[in-house]
Amino acid sequence: MTNSIEEIENADCIFVIGSNTTENHPVIGTVMKRAVKKGAKLIVADPRRIELADYADVFLQIKPGTNIALLNGMINVILDKDLHDREYIEERTENFEEFEILMREYTPEVVAEICGVDPEDIVKAATLYAEADKAGIYYAMGITQHTTGTHGVMSISNLSMLCGNIGKESAGVNPLRGQNNVQGACDMGGLPADLPGYQKVFKPEVQEKFESLWESKLPNQVGLTLPEIMDEAEKGNIKYLYIMGENPMVSDPDINHVRSALNSLDFLIVQDIFFTETAELADIVLPAASFAEKDGTFTNTERRVQRVRKAIEPVGDSKADWLILMELMNRLGYNKKYLHPSEIMEEIRTVVPQYGGITYERIEEEGIQWPCSDLEHPGTKYLHKSAIARGRGLFMPIDHRDSAELPDAEYPFIFTTGRILYHYHTRTMTGRVEGLNKISSESYVEINEVTANKLGIIDGEMVELASRRGKIVTKARITDIIDENILFMPFHFAEGAANYLTNTKLDSIAKIPELKVAAVRIEKVGS
Repeated sequence: MTNSIEEIENADCIFVIGSNTTENHPVIGTVMKRAVKKGAKLIVADPRRIELADYADVFLQIKPGTNIALLNGMINVILDKDLHDREYIEERTENFEEFEILMREYTPEVVAEICGVDPEDIVKAATLYAEADKAGIYYAMGITQHTTGTHGVMSISNLSMLCGNIGKESAGVNPLRGQNNVQGACDMGGLPADLPGYQKVFKPEVQEKFESLWESKLPNQVGLTLPEIMDEAEKGNIKYLYIMGENPMVSDPDINHVRSALNSLDFLIVQDIFFTETAELADIVLPAASFAEKDGTFTNTERRVQRVRKAIEPVGDSKADWLILMELMNRLGYNKKYLHPSEIMEEIRTVVPQYGGITYERIEEEGIQWPCSDLEHPGTKYLHKSAIARGRGLFMPIDHRDSAELPDAEYPFIFTTGRILYHYHTRTMTGRVEGLNKISSESYVEINEVTANKLGIIDGEMVELASRRGKIVTKARITDIIDENILFMPFHFAEGAANYLTNTKLDSIAKIPELKVAAVRIEKVGS
């Protein structure tokens, strides 16, 4: 997030797109509701009528995969009404002229046809956003899990810069991270092109810096993303795989492909706190300690580095992940030893500029938001205050492009996935909580009531869904919160898993699979 969670409450306008915030980030969703109660305008764009839509001044129920068209349409309105921040654009951005030429093509009428919404609602949403003094945009995987996901994020940045909302309190561009430490994992080099601190593996000076620190030779080539790893494993080009805290046999697209890839390996290690669906395929399973059994830090969605402390000693043979990794690297010949996670944090802050001033002592009581360059630095509440990181913000003229797979006669429905409030990711932990399972214990598919009537499907009845990649049987849930040609499933459940159906086509830049749009058919079981 460019900005902080607490800032949301003082925003004049909140634009939520591609995020079911009250279910997936309920704390942030609560702050948004408080902001609305204080007078903030709320715009919500989503293929489903999510809970936040009931609080919205404008709700845009867009067709899945049309985010860019909607954003371009709002930009068109703002330009047409001369509501853009000319001074900000002149002083802090570049490439506006080329960008404006393309945006003029995306009239509300053109966009309404693409997105399936009322053109007047596009005008109203754009006007509310542009006229607000402090307007923040909040998004999640409803933006990124498309073949156009990177361009979707760029389009959000375009809209924000157009109105001078980057580098401003209670505004900004704010991705809501889906996992408790996914921000920290990325900060520490959990990306194929990065070493810790987003320092690129292919830069000679970066390679030299880390080779000196670790006294080892390092590769300088960009690695593979998880979908690419699965492709190469299935081809036989990857022989060994080490999976930590991940359950791709439920969470990844085209599970049949995932199973084939993992079974093609010579050797699979899985490190986890429970025996997951992926662990069932492993040659060796290493028992990791849970969050309650280890010390360390988490870095949350607002870039806040926070201490976590173990409540109990690890149960049985389980160990903290860092201990397992250290013992493994020692046995492989690298003899560096750490006695406590605080020693690792000291090493981090010597090589990661954003973490330079963060120590265990400083975050003992309260976390600090990076960048924090030195021990005197208070941390950074919001980014780009004085200047955008690259110098000037770059406007990107981006066209709408259809999803990789669209409905046809054989597969006539758009299938999309997401999370629900009661479960987390693949239910590795939440699926073991009796109270949560009483509320939601099994897979289901949401079907519009008109569609259900046409197909003779009754609420609670078992149905079969099929895509070009697989079939599943699940329970029908009849609803009026989605359109007639849309089907929605939560992806948490291993039985009747949504990801048997999802598409592996990737965003060409970020290599994220298009989990949010696939073409499927549905019928009653036995019909």
